[in-house]
Amino acid sequence: MQKSVSRLAEIIHIISAFWVLVIALIILIDVIGRQFFNTPFLGAIEIIKNSVVSITFLQLPLAIYSGDMLRTTLLYGSVGPSAKKALRALAGILGFLFFAGVAYSSWSPFVEAFSINEYEGEGALRVPTYPVRLLVVLTSVFSGFMYLYLMVLDWTGRLDEEGEHKILQSPSEG
Repeated sequence: MQKSVSRLAEIIHIISAFWVLVIALIILIDVIGRQFFNTPFLGAIEIIKNSVVSITFLQLPLAIYSGDMLRTTLLYGSVGPSAKKALRALAGILGFLFFAGVAYSSWSPFVEAFSINEYEGEGALRVPTYPVRLLVVLTSVFSGFMYLYLMVLDWTGRLDEEGEHKILQSPSEG
């Protein structure tokens, strides 16, 4: 299961990286169009605005899984191993609750946007909002799951001693 979870997080992250490249290309085309042809890339603002949210949420699961989320070392660095494990568990519970709250609070706006076929933008390009809203829900669910999954790995001794999220292999995976 560890390989499946990490692989899914990596695939989602790769999608976000390609998305960033597409956004960079859209920005380049828009700038060149404005500067040299006095014609902007129609819909660039709407695409970019929706993409920033999407890209951010797509990067969350791998950041959580790899232990790259923010952590202050003031308290964490001054306590022993068992207190560190307890702090990691508390962070995991809070992370799960946060993303469960985001998923829960984002579900109704997604359903409404989907049911009324909500779009952003006018004129040449109208961007539907419901895919981004669904993406927020799904990545929030996966991010919450990642926090719980890492807690289980930590409490079963399958993370390194510092909980740096370097996944240790179980004897059966050896």
